[in-house]
Amino acid sequence: MQRGKGMKFVGDSRIKSEGRMVNMPKDYSEYPGKTEAFWPNFLLKEWMVGAVFLIGYLILTVAHPSPLERQADPTDTAYIPVPDWYFLFMYQLLKYEFASGPWNVVGAIIMPGLAIGALMLVPFMDTTKERRPSKRPLPTAFMLLAFASIFYLTWESVVNHDWEAAARQGAIVEEVEFDENSEGYQIYAGASCIGCHGDSFQGGLGDPLVNNGLTVDEIKEIVINGRGDMAPGLFDGSDEELEVLAEFIESLNQ
Repeated sequence: MQRGKGMKFVGDSRIKSEGRMVNMPKDYSEYPGKTEAFWPNFLLKEWMVGAVFLIGYLILTVAHPSPLERQADPTDTAYIPVPDWYFLFMYQLLKYEFASGPWNVVGAIIMPGLAIGALMLVPFMDTTKERRPSKRPLPTAFMLLAFASIFYLTWESVVNHDWEAAARQGAIVEEVEFDENSEGYQIYAGASCIGCHGDSFQGGLGDPLVNNGLTVDEIKEIVINGRGDMAPGLFDGSDEELEVLAEFIESLNQ
């Protein structure tokens, strides 16, 4: 064995010829402003931005609480549920003839599946390193089409929905105690009133009847001549039954 420069003793496995490697992040000084170490530089920035957004969301939830509605009633077929705003475009899509009824699977599965599949394929169809939108026509066109479609369907859903009726249907009304065996409630249940105003006077297609502030004469006037969406002449009972019904509804004002 020759002695001198470059000599290595490899017989002892406890001695590494290249020395001990320290787990240190790579030096990126040769690429200023282009890249940085993931830990801790990048993660620290992510956590700081995330903390700012989290505090902002907490402030919004405290300042503007979620608008709650009355307890869900599976027997109320008049109530029309509406999804959150970010699903309104899907809700509007199901209103069209080609995507509803017997073709419901088209609007619920096929069309959204094609849209999501197209967006997932964009990175594989466009492999250029160019970042300018004008130089990337395919992904730019897909994103503009998706944005335009979602915006249009969301807008159509908002302007064509009766938000006032939805607010009345979902309004939280005070519960009142009443006797279901009373003559007034029997007349109320036997007439067409219960179908629109609910079995507990909570409202639905019609207005809630609890604490409406109406007098007996005003109630009789509305029952006979109608008001708003309520058509006249729906009550076919006698004058005595109408008097009992009006007094019973007036008793709900507590």
